[in-house]
Amino acid sequence: MKKLLLTVTGLLFSISVFAQSRLNVSVINKTNGQAVDGLTILLENRSIGYQAEQQTNEQGKVYFNGLLTSGTYSVVAVENSNYYGLTASNVVFRSNASKSITLALSPKETQQLDEITVEASNSIARINTIDAEVSSELQEKELESIPIEGRDITNSLYRLPNVTKSTGFFPEAPNVTINGANSLYTSYLIDGMDNNERFLGGTRFRIPVGFTQNVTVLANNFSAEYGQTSNGVFNITTKSGSNTFSGKGYYETRPGPVIDASSPFAQTDLSGNTVKDGFQRHQFGLSLGGPIKKDNTFFYLNAEQTISIKDNLLNVPDLGVNTTVRGQNNYTLLSGKIDHNWNNRLRSSLRLHKGYVGIERQGGGLNGGTTFPEAANNQRRNSFTAAVNTVLNSSGFTSETNYQYSSFDWIYIQPKTKNTPSVYVRNPQGENIAILGESLGNFDIIERIHQVQQKFTFYKGDHTIKAGGGIISTNHHDTRGGNGNGFYTVQLNQKQLTTLKNQNFGKNLSYRHIPSNTQVLFNSVELHPNTFDGNQSIYSLYLEDLYSLTNRLNISFGLRYDYDNLSKAGASKGDFNNIAPRFNANYRLTELSTLRAGYGLFYDRIPYAIYSDAIAGSSNAPDFKEQLRLLRDQGYLPESTNIGRITSDGNASATETNVDYLEGSTSSDFADSDGYAFSNQKTILNPNGLDNPYAHHFTLGYQKQVRKDLLFYVDLIHKRGYNQFRLIDLNTPSPYEVDNPNADASDIRTQKEADATRRVPIRYDENSNPYALSGTDTLRNVARRITMTQTGGESRYWAANVNLLKDRGNDLYSYRISYTLSSLRNNTEDINFEAEDANDFSDEWGPSINNRRHVISALGTIYPLEELALTLTSLIQSGQPVNRIANAVNYGGTSDLNGDGTSRAVQYTGKTDRAPGASRNDKRLPWSYTFDLSLKYSLSIVQGQKLTLRADIFNLLNTTNYSGYTSNATASNQVQVGLIDREEFEYRNAAPPRQFQFSVNYRF
Repeated sequence: MKKLLLTVTGLLFSISVFAQSRLNVSVINKTNGQAVDGLTILLENRSIGYQAEQQTNEQGKVYFNGLLTSGTYSVVAVENSNYYGLTASNVVFRSNASKSITLALSPKETQQLDEITVEASNSIARINTIDAEVSSELQEKELESIPIEGRDITNSLYRLPNVTKSTGFFPEAPNVTINGANSLYTSYLIDGMDNNERFLGGTRFRIPVGFTQNVTVLANNFSAEYGQTSNGVFNITTKSGSNTFSGKGYYETRPGPVIDASSPFAQTDLSGNTVKDGFQRHQFGLSLGGPIKKDNTFFYLNAEQTISIKDNLLNVPDLGVNTTVRGQNNYTLLSGKIDHNWNNRLRSSLRLHKGYVGIERQGGGLNGGTTFPEAANNQRRNSFTAAVNTVLNSSGFTSETNYQYSSFDWIYIQPKTKNTPSVYVRNPQGENIAILGESLGNFDIIERIHQVQQKFTFYKGDHTIKAGGGIISTNHHDTRGGNGNGFYTVQLNQKQLTTLKNQNFGKNLSYRHIPSNTQVLFNSVELHPNTFDGNQSIYSLYLEDLYSLTNRLNISFGLRYDYDNLSKAGASKGDFNNIAPRFNANYRLTELSTLRAGYGLFYDRIPYAIYSDAIAGSSNAPDFKEQLRLLRDQGYLPESTNIGRITSDGNASATETNVDYLEGSTSSDFADSDGYAFSNQKTILNPNGLDNPYAHHFTLGYQKQVRKDLLFYVDLIHKRGYNQFRLIDLNTPSPYEVDNPNADASDIRTQKEADATRRVPIRYDENSNPYALSGTDTLRNVARRITMTQTGGESRYWAANVNLLKDRGNDLYSYRISYTLSSLRNNTEDINFEAEDANDFSDEWGPSINNRRHVISALGTIYPLEELALTLTSLIQSGQPVNRIANAVNYGGTSDLNGDGTSRAVQYTGKTDRAPGASRNDKRLPWSYTFDLSLKYSLSIVQGQKLTLRADIFNLLNTTNYSGYTSNATASNQVQVGLIDREEFEYRNAAPPRQFQFSVNYRF
């Protein structure tokens, strides 16, 4: 037999983001690189019974549209009289994406040989010849190789370029950031549809590894189809069934301290909350997929359960209590999907998710606490999603219609003991020794979300035109406020304390056991434990034309428009001018290399929390409205401000003294009252409305397919952000900055001195009670600070990203190496960020808290035996920025140097007085070095069945890292008190020590 060796350039890449999965096939003459027209291309997917064929156009191209992501495809160039045939196999897709294959055919006049060898695969090493989008992905086989803690897919994302672990602003905040930006503004999608918790941000349904086929990050310059984020997108492609029944059952465990290395620092669980002693995790699940009707209807089901066990210490020597309190977190994740082909042109899918997440706060504390189990509570994050997708392929166009209903119940505090007062107990020395009764406060977020998408893709000559629109409408039902049954702070005398200790209630101590004649220091009553309802609706339209100018050059022009009704805020109309152009160009230099460049304008959505916080913290009290009128008359509010439009009946509390224990007032006693107390802070809606934040994206990139299984590429990125959120104090005092590093207590301004300089001055009577004046009228129910969200922040991001990807191919190894050099500076960090002094944000420019100068990420897998795989990963990062705040010891016991009343020692962004002479985030923590190892051994039992044993070791070298890990703001080392030298840093937290995770799974 004769032999001909043909090389198919496996340029299989997922870049241009279309409404449906799409395949572009380019056919060129191997000898001269010219387009081959009129050639029949056959696309086949036997696993779902799919087959289609087309003929190449004058540019040698064909397009297959509306493709399912299930199974693998084969692309066949059918032999004719001029060219030999060729087949490219194992092509897989991710949702909402396009792949491309370039087939280099040998003409028959070259040689007549008997055997044709085809080299083509779904390699991870593939170039983008369509646009300038900066993206990367992890396919299923990589997800099965790399160590992933707790099977949580978000714990794989930081393996991708442009993604790092984040320091968040609350424990449950998203654990990764794109390009160092605020992680709350990232968009999370499942199969191209919304999966965002829409109050603050982050994922709504915690999709597990078992239902994930592909995870993709879109970091810069993505298609006009994607909007509502200037940060980036994480898109999860879910698994689908096929004509073959298959499934997997697994058990995974993290034994915890019994085998893990020890650390003096607390760690975090999968929810972001801290854990320490006794922690262990157990996980098990089952997945199953297959046909309901061969070639027509397929299903895939996945069920996973996670149980985390954790111990706290309840330690109160005054009461003779020293005991362990055990708690448990539970995660139940259920997913299902049905795909149905009505005919060759029409197909539909139904996808369902149900998540039950329970986080127990059982009482005690990590190192000893005073919260008794009676005052324990749970956090619930329960979600449901139902999505229907229908795709119609017709002559010349493709239509996709999507509808999704979602619910999210975020019950932040679900008390163990309900409808009782909250009680703080002090000993005779005034020290807190017990927290009893009902958990203090309410913060429950209920969301009901409807999403509709309609997308069209039209094909006319060398143009591919996308057009579409959508609506995401969310009804919010938010319950806020303290305890309407009262919050008693009591102090025991020595006799009462001794009696209570001798009764030996242990951890079962209750608020009912406190003597009725105990001294009540005060009782704080929530007057309005209100529920605040609202709606956020975002309307979107887009149009984009991908023009194949030649068989080497693609140019795309896009335009997107979004309107967010929350932009209205306290104005009469919203922000209607959010028109976002997008441009991309991609030039194929050779068969194996491309040059690409792009520009795009990207708008963010408005977090609903901005609106909810503004109305919950506001007041309709006449005194407060008069205070706002005074500010309007002075020009600090627009002359046209409607005071009634910017205020609302928010939460309010009253404090009473001289009351007997459990005999004080409740909220029902103040049903018609707005309170009567002076407030340190109230909030209003911005009477000018809110401009949606936006960013300009610039990209220049080069990609080279070094060989069929090896890809090199580099991206240069620049982002300029504007209209970013921040808080201002409308009633700010005059500027007062303490810059002298040698300053002492005599240099600070007291709160009373600062209050006298406020725009509406705060005065004090002979009893030191604060008030304001309107002419000769005394205003008692006013606020010292009046905060309002403003959109005036900016950011600047520069980065160079270098990547080298090696697929296994025919070798015994594969690897992925990424290096990023970057800089992100901004003058606001979060929706609650405030300037240090008198709304002066010009003094706030500094590195972002999540910025790293250098990030080196590498992972490699070797296969010494076919059944054995060893994967080693590394993450090396330069230190995160440090903010230095004033040391109260040096200034008479206060760190509020300018007296504006907003010093918060645990806060490292926002309104904290920095150490004199320091600028924001002007120091850096040490570098971090983390290596993880995974060992996987697979044993074939019978045909098609396999048993796999696996061990994951995180932080293999047991390195102590004080930076570079997911952390909550209050636990981070990124705030340091009054320190100058790096050697003097006080470390309150560190990344996890060496930890182990073991699993066994059975495939069938």
